[in-house]
Amino acid sequence: MELLQLQYFRTVAKLEHMTKAAQQLQIAQPSLSKTISRLEEDLGVPLFNREHRQIKLNEYGKVFLKRVNRIFGELNEGRRELSELANQQENKITLAVTIPRVLPDLLQAFLSKYPNVKFQQYLQSTSSMQAQLAEGKIDYCISSVPIESADIIWEPLITEEVYLIIPPGHPFSGRDTIRLAEAKDESFINMHTGYGFRNLTDQFCNEAGFEPHIAFESDDSTVIGDLVKQGLGVAFVPEITLLHQSDHFPYSLRITEPRCLRTIGIAWSKERYLSETAQQFREFVKEYFHILSTRLNKNEEFQNGDEK
Repeated sequence: MELLQLQYFRTVAKLEHMTKAAQQLQIAQPSLSKTISRLEEDLGVPLFNREHRQIKLNEYGKVFLKRVNRIFGELNEGRRELSELANQQENKITLAVTIPRVLPDLLQAFLSKYPNVKFQQYLQSTSSMQAQLAEGKIDYCISSVPIESADIIWEPLITEEVYLIIPPGHPFSGRDTIRLAEAKDESFINMHTGYGFRNLTDQFCNEAGFEPHIAFESDDSTVIGDLVKQGLGVAFVPEITLLHQSDHFPYSLRITEPRCLRTIGIAWSKERYLSETAQQFREFVKEYFHILSTRLNKNEEFQNGDEK
């Protein structure tokens, strides 16, 4: 059994099409077919079900593919580790987030301390990030939804409140707090379906006894704020966003019932080798959110003082 055989098997398993796999691998189809057949002979079981000209990964193939992916994952991590030991490792961190509002300030603070580090950043749904962590494609993800897997560590960083923002002149204007059930007939502007914050706020509405009417969807908090200002609906906004963009969201209400909280955490794979730079980043992120949590607590104490 050779690595080349395993590489060919992964490609065929991914595409489930011998001709397309041969084209991608830039080899002749008969040669690819023979390689897969020899691999199956070595293993003593078929890896694909073949019907006419179609092939489908079978149960044997699915089990074997998991092991093969792990082999190539370990080889890739070995290259990364050796590269760093040889001082050839580029100071690069790959990061995915579901909370874009935090990212600019966090990265700016880190880069002011470590200016030679380069970041590759992604804005993705929670399910996409979990898959990329498992496949070793990213170092970390920062998410508002816990990522649960035997091979992934998810460490909470901060818990914040979620507020409701309203347009100028809205009937709720002049108030500081609201029970979410009072907003059941409002039009909501929210994140796209599939994002962690959207799932969370839909859950809040469900707890309040209603399903929100979604008038507009966007993945940009600034756009959401502008739509609210134009009187097109109300929206949920996390406390951190309010802290950084208080001028952009002047009309915000604290939700007293249900208690609307969001926990942000950082996740990484147990299997992925993390460079010294990546480990420094994780410790920096923990300290950054600790300081941010202190600011939120002071802000909450100030607001409570005003209410009294």
